[in-house]
Amino acid sequence: MKKVHVFNAGPCLLPQAAIDNAIEALRDFKGTGVSVLSISHRTKEWDATMDECRALWKELLHIPDTHEVIFLGGGASLQFLYVAMNFLERKAAYLDTGVWAHKALKEAQGIGNAYAIASSADRNYSYIPKGFEIPGDLDYLHITTNNTIYGTEIHEDMDCPVPLVADMSSDIMSRPVDVGKYALIYGGAQKNVGPAGVIFAIIRKDALGKVSRYIPTMLDYRVHIDKLSMFNTPPVFSIFVMNETLKWLKGIGGVEAIHRIDNEKAGLLYDEIDRNPLFTGTAAKEDRSIMNVCFVMAPGYESLQDEFFAYAKECGMVGIKGHRSVGGFRASIYNACTAEDVKALVSCMQEFAKLKA
Repeated sequence: MKKVHVFNAGPCLLPQAAIDNAIEALRDFKGTGVSVLSISHRTKEWDATMDECRALWKELLHIPDTHEVIFLGGGASLQFLYVAMNFLERKAAYLDTGVWAHKALKEAQGIGNAYAIASSADRNYSYIPKGFEIPGDLDYLHITTNNTIYGTEIHEDMDCPVPLVADMSSDIMSRPVDVGKYALIYGGAQKNVGPAGVIFAIIRKDALGKVSRYIPTMLDYRVHIDKLSMFNTPPVFSIFVMNETLKWLKGIGGVEAIHRIDNEKAGLLYDEIDRNPLFTGTAAKEDRSIMNVCFVMAPGYESLQDEFFAYAKECGMVGIKGHRSVGGFRASIYNACTAEDVKALVSCMQEFAKLKA
C-alpha cells in the first residue's frame, strides 16, 4: 500500500499507539472480557480510566486546584450555548476571528447582551485583532485561540481584567497554557487529543453560579463537575481513545516537548511556502498558526491549483484542500502529524515547482 500523509483538519490524525490500544480494547477492555464499546460506565474499570484521563489533563497542562476538568458528549458548537448559559448575566464580548468565533457569538446573542469587541472580518480573518480595549464590566471575554479555516492563532495567554473564556478546540495540548488566567477553556477533542464525540472543559470552579437565570440541568457545568462527568452516560469510546492519546503525549515528553516539535514542523512548511515561487501564505506572518497551515497558489499561478491537487494526491497527500470559504490549501499538522509527513509535503511542493519551472 502507498504511504499516505494525513493532514485532515478534523477528525485529526491520531498516534498509532492510541489506535493500536483502541483496537485491543474493542476486543477486551482491561481484561474484563467485554469490549470497550459495551463496557458499563458504572464499573470500577471505567472509573479508573476516567480518573486517569482527568489526572493526565491536570498533569500535562499543570492545571491548578482552582479548576476542574470535565468531559461531555457533543461538539464544541454545543459549548457555545453552555458558555452563555453559565456565564452571561449582563454583558459579554467576543473576539471575532473566524467562523467558529462568529458562531459562538451568535449563540450568546440568543441568550443575552453579547457583541464583537474586535474583528478581523475586514481582511477575511487573515490576522488576529490587537490593541482593543477590554471594558471592566464584562461578564467575560471569549476568544478562539486557533482558527482552523484561516490558519491564524493567538500564541500567548493574554492578561485580561475580566473572566477569560477560550475555545481551544484546535490547539489544546500543542503549547504550555497558563490555565490560571482562564475562567473556562473548552474544545472538541477531534482536532488534537482524540476522536470526535467528546469535548473537554477546564473550569475555574468559583466562576460558576454567578447568573440569576435558570440553567437547564444538562447545560449546567456544576452538575457535570459534581457527577464527575457521568451525570448521564459519557461517550465511553471517545474518552478511552482520548486517554490513550494523552498517555502517548506524556510518553514523548508532554506539552513542552510537543510544542518544540510542532514549531519545527510548522517552520519547515512555512519556510517552503515563503521560498517556493508557486505558493503564498494567506495569514499574517505574526499570527500564523502552528496547527493549520493555509496557503494558495501565488499570483500568476492560480490556474495550477487543480493540477497541484492531483499531483499531491499521487504523492500520498490526504486532506490538504482548503476550507470551501477560503479555497486553496490547508495542511493541518496536529500533534500526531510527524516531521516526516511535513517533509513529504515539502518535497511534493518542491518537485511540482521543478515540473513547472
